[in-house]
Amino acid sequence: MKEEARMPTSQPVVRMTGITVEFPGVKALDNVGLTLWPGEVHTIMGENGAGKSTLIKALTGVYGIDAGVIEVDGQQVSFTGPGDAQSSGVATVYQEVNLCDNLTIGENVMLGNEIRGGFGINWRKTHERARLILGEMGLSHLDTHAPLSSLALAVQQLVAIARSLVTDTKVLILDEPTSSLDANEVEVLFNVIRDLRDRGVAILFVSHFLDQVYEISDRLTVLRNGKYIAEHLTAEIPRQALIAEMIGKDLTEQDDAPTAERVAGEHEDFMVLTGSGAKGIINPTDLTLKKGEVMGFAGLLGSGRTELARIITGADSADTGTITVNGESVKLRSPRTAIANRIALTSENRRDEGIIGDLTVRENLVLAVQAKRGWFRRVPKREADEIVDKYMARLNVRPADPDRPIKNLSGGNQQKVVLGRWLATAPELLVLDEPTRGIDIGAKTEISNLILELAEGGMSVVFISSELAEVARLSHRITVLRDHQVIAELENGPDVTPASIVAVIAEEAEPVADLDAAVDAVDEKPDTENQATDNAEKEA
Repeated sequence: MKEEARMPTSQPVVRMTGITVEFPGVKALDNVGLTLWPGEVHTIMGENGAGKSTLIKALTGVYGIDAGVIEVDGQQVSFTGPGDAQSSGVATVYQEVNLCDNLTIGENVMLGNEIRGGFGINWRKTHERARLILGEMGLSHLDTHAPLSSLALAVQQLVAIARSLVTDTKVLILDEPTSSLDANEVEVLFNVIRDLRDRGVAILFVSHFLDQVYEISDRLTVLRNGKYIAEHLTAEIPRQALIAEMIGKDLTEQDDAPTAERVAGEHEDFMVLTGSGAKGIINPTDLTLKKGEVMGFAGLLGSGRTELARIITGADSADTGTITVNGESVKLRSPRTAIANRIALTSENRRDEGIIGDLTVRENLVLAVQAKRGWFRRVPKREADEIVDKYMARLNVRPADPDRPIKNLSGGNQQKVVLGRWLATAPELLVLDEPTRGIDIGAKTEISNLILELAEGGMSVVFISSELAEVARLSHRITVLRDHQVIAELENGPDVTPASIVAVIAEEAEPVADLDAAVDAVDEKPDTENQATDNAEKEA
């Protein structure tokens, strides 16, 4: 049920103007503004790297600002940290519940705000105050003397919100608060949010779930690449228009780059998922990956693209359904079992899960072959040299110096090395999660051509990208995800465009009783690594 637009009062509780935050090699925020009104739920929208978390950290004093002004109740402020912000009435509840399992519920609610008497903490009055705060949130049934660990995660999230309300909270920031909640738990949380809003608290709500944003949010601000794009009343902006602002694309345009073409004839199944899913990760899913095809995964950040990729590559284990590979039932319980079944994954997090920066290009290239063989059976030097020579030449890695530390290569060449590492294992299924993110146009074209070449050679490829034009161009079939479930599968053709994919994503969703509303705990950090390495030397 959509909220009616709410009229703000005359005085905003927070006004951020011209906010700029710089890190070495990148502007994380560039002249960004944000206005929060009492009694209103405001959402920050944007893809990964848009600057949402950076803006929150600038507001709460985690990051200093390089330019701009922050005002609370009309007074200019300069917070030195979250504690300073909370003293001024700005409280934050993060996605990961920061509570103490070894303490009671009441002790967690009042942590740092215990009521003191003549002989130290007055625990009776402290628990009375905790019960009062919990009662205001509809949680009077909780025993404040019970251990926090006895509560479900969803209720712990509510306790964390209660703790933030012990002081005189004017602004409550909720950063991905629904990421680990099911549909019923989300509704409980939303009832609390509505009650706080009606009491005059300004709520800053951050979420990647479009359905939830349109249900609870009164107003939203769109950020893209660290810049302010627009502010809207939520009820007045169509979903497709919102998505277009977030991704910054003319959804009617198509690139002239190489395009996937269907090879005539039947394609054999490589992997078949039947009702495969994992609670809190991805809903039960049916999916068929065929040899000689590129399967695109399309959806906004937090839709479940990466989570589904992790299930089919053993990074996370399915707890429902079955998976077959080449007609044989398998249990993909780890990346090692996936590699044994000739399945490889390149992670979207190239810096932390892809390259090992202090190792050389040579060492990074042979890493997967060595892992597959076992650490006690070293890859002979001659074989390692053949692998290095083959994939440096095939992928045009520059500079052509295998003994150079990989951290000194550009982002595009680092990505080529990661691809070469997994191609050296001769996979039958290659899952590419954001392989073209943060790389220059030349490297992007080379990788796109490689994807099509691999499919033409009979490999099964899964291609995941936030760039819908890339997904539409390179995929033979497209699996569309939203809110951690598959909502459509599209056979590519002339009618499949970025605009038509967005239309599917933005389509109103029916309530799903067993929805596992979960998303990766992605700490949005300035993408200094990608931007800095792209400016590294690129020798011929």
